[in-house]
Amino acid sequence: MTTSEPSAGNLIREWRTRRRMSQLDLAMEADISQRHLSFVESGRAQPSREMVLHLAEQLSIPLRQRNQLLLAAGFAPSFSERPLTDASLAPAMAAVETVLKGHEPFPALAVDRHWNLVSANAAIAPFLADIFEQSLLAPPVNVLRLSLHPGGVAPRIVNLAEWRAHLLERLKHLSDATGDPVLIELERELRAYPSGLQSSRPAPVEPSGIVHPLRLAHCDQVLSFISTITVFGTPLDVTLSELAIESFFPADEQTRAVLVRLAEERAPNAIAS
Repeated sequence: MTTSEPSAGNLIREWRTRRRMSQLDLAMEADISQRHLSFVESGRAQPSREMVLHLAEQLSIPLRQRNQLLLAAGFAPSFSERPLTDASLAPAMAAVETVLKGHEPFPALAVDRHWNLVSANAAIAPFLADIFEQSLLAPPVNVLRLSLHPGGVAPRIVNLAEWRAHLLERLKHLSDATGDPVLIELERELRAYPSGLQSSRPAPVEPSGIVHPLRLAHCDQVLSFISTITVFGTPLDVTLSELAIESFFPADEQTRAVLVRLAEERAPNAIAS
């Protein structure tokens, strides 16, 4: 048995459905007639290269999937896909390392589209020193698996139920946005890990809170972090478009003081080496 590849029209319809847009919604956003869009989706009209890219832009389709859409429509891909070691990406990777290093003494890391670790700064190391399941640290290190696996960081996450729900929601949003089967399978795996829920009642939300912090046990203290995500603006390379930097900031003065102290303790070792 042979299976045929989906047509450009079918892919556009799938993405439109994923974005919860009607034909009329997309036609209005793209400034074309609903009739023409209907013909494109049904295969009665062959879209031009410009129309494919225009519809992809209105649907916020990731660059990797835009290339697939172009191929389905009979056109060559528009966006390059270079390995991170490619010389042309050296300036971008240098920028990543600058951001990571500049964020010290606070932790920061860079991940690829599947949440595999690309790079991290020195402030991450103290929190990975006592990982029970060492296989989780074998490359490629999946940051989500490392965080939520019972042999990873999870036992030291004080608010595991809330942080797990936060990470799974982010993962679901990304898998919905991209349709990536690897992310869908990763979500299925992570949902099978222990939830950290001690009861069916959700944890109360702090009235004065602004975000859900990551609360991490370290030695005899509990450290609190808030995080931000940074991505490249206007990327034209698939690999670069899928790179993200997560930076963790202290949510209180105690956490800040501990991170500064840990950095000071590392400094003599760095000089000695």
